[in-house]
Amino acid sequence: MVESQVEGASPRRATLVTLCFFSLVVGIVTGYGAVAFRALVALIHNLAFYGTFTLDYDANMLTEPSTWGPLIILVPVIGGMLVVFLVNNFAPEAKGHGVPEVMDAIYFKQGRIRPLVAVIKSIASALSIGTGAAVGREGPIIQIGASLGSSIAQVRNLPTGQRITLLAAGAGAGIAATFNTPLGAVLFAIELMMPEVSTRTFLPVVIATGAATYIGRISFGLAPAFEVPLAAIPQVSAIDLEALVIYVVLGVLCGVAAWMLIRSMLITDKFFKKLPVNDYVRHAIGMLSVGILMYVLLLTAGNYYVDGVGYGTIQEILRGGMTTLPLLVILFFAKMYATSVSIGSGASGGVFSPSLFIGATMGGAVGVVGTMIFPHAGINPAEFALVGMGGVVAAGTGAAMTAIIMIFEMTRDYNIVVPLVVSVAIALGIRRMLISETIYTSKLVLRGKHIPKERHSNMFMVHPAHEVMDREPIFLDAAMRVSEAVESLTPKPKVASIVVVSGDRLVGVLPDIDHLFAIVGERGTDTLADIVDEDFVVVVDKTTLFDVIKRMHRRNARSAIVVQPCRGLPRQSDVRGVITKSHISDSVVSSMQNYLD
Repeated sequence: MVESQVEGASPRRATLVTLCFFSLVVGIVTGYGAVAFRALVALIHNLAFYGTFTLDYDANMLTEPSTWGPLIILVPVIGGMLVVFLVNNFAPEAKGHGVPEVMDAIYFKQGRIRPLVAVIKSIASALSIGTGAAVGREGPIIQIGASLGSSIAQVRNLPTGQRITLLAAGAGAGIAATFNTPLGAVLFAIELMMPEVSTRTFLPVVIATGAATYIGRISFGLAPAFEVPLAAIPQVSAIDLEALVIYVVLGVLCGVAAWMLIRSMLITDKFFKKLPVNDYVRHAIGMLSVGILMYVLLLTAGNYYVDGVGYGTIQEILRGGMTTLPLLVILFFAKMYATSVSIGSGASGGVFSPSLFIGATMGGAVGVVGTMIFPHAGINPAEFALVGMGGVVAAGTGAAMTAIIMIFEMTRDYNIVVPLVVSVAIALGIRRMLISETIYTSKLVLRGKHIPKERHSNMFMVHPAHEVMDREPIFLDAAMRVSEAVESLTPKPKVASIVVVSGDRLVGVLPDIDHLFAIVGERGTDTLADIVDEDFVVVVDKTTLFDVIKRMHRRNARSAIVVQPCRGLPRQSDVRGVITKSHISDSVVSSMQNYLD
């Protein structure tokens, strides 16, 4: 029904006030959607692990051993079977970690996401997380919020640009409600979701993230996502140089870790797709190995550790309660394996939380080694864990500013901002040296879809018309025959626009002089008035190229005649030049030449 409405009627552009109202609705509904999703995860987790029907669940606490004993190995398998059923029968887009599907909708599907995706993604991801798959909850909520924003835009038959804006607003709202990070959520939408940033796109995103944050704080409280005891201790001196050196090393290792995670996910995805079995058996094999890993960790280390979102493990590291180097290293590789296998075999869930887990274990391990090497440098493994979280997230997603701000918002620890900035920059650089694609875009590249990695400002848009136009157009009389015109233009000029006039009146433009020479054999006796393109616009020489393009688009014109300011209808004597679509494309390339090396 939604698709038919969009295809059957012309889009209706909403005013900025109306768009902001829609974004407020998206933010509120997404906020409550996040609350419902977390409750669903809690319900499924308690049923799957303990056989109890309750919503009492704190993800920041380590999972208590299940009452099922060794049968816990089968819990991820059972949950996985239900996920495969939902995904295969109702919404294939719900498979995986969600963000690539949202980016695909933005860049290749005109911002369209089916409304059913939000429902199926919620249930499928809650099943995956609640039964032990090593995935996060932020990807699903991002896709849920984006689906909601896209659905509202489709119901209201908004144009593509506004549809994408509401989609990005929903995605940002999902992040904000999940982590209580309104600033980070806005940056997430800007860095990863929004092809264009302006007042008309920025305001709806801010409103949606603000509303979702408010709903989240009403429901979950004002506390940050993670408790960091060190955040309450003010920094009284600059970071020790020896500690800063270790932070630089950590940045390098975070970049390598992000590359390892991206590669491992690509490898496992390829491996499971090649297995000569159906989707149910494929996912059962993957989740069985995750279940075995969970139970082995319980027997050897005292906890499952890698199940679900993994916030309990992260919280223990940040509290300083987990400083055993071998355990941190084991958990680093265990989580990377469990996440890659979970998603590669068919689970539904995000990779943001696993990236935080991997970064925390790596940062904590580096901090422990740092205290051994420089015992008097004031190195604390918990602070290194925080920086590691930001480094792996930034390098993996490519969203550096998002990672920096979100780590600060999630912990409220201002002491680590300087080393965080340093490590994030190094980690991102190292990852880009090793692999150009992010953890999100790599999945799309396999489908033959490439997402731009940079956002260039449209600098060519601000140039006035007189800087872009052809300054020496050729004027020909409308009564002239094509053969006569070709003869007068021989030898053919390399670059020239032809303005056709009748007396002193502007009749039209022949932007393609090659076309005139090509048709002289067939239409040599026709007059220029018969072949001239009369769909042109007239602009003043100081008009910006942005306004020129806008007017050409509205008139479906191929060219614009640039005139000096005058009263009444412009005449031939007022013409200063011509702008065609080729001039516009040349201006685009010229403005980007500094970025193409």
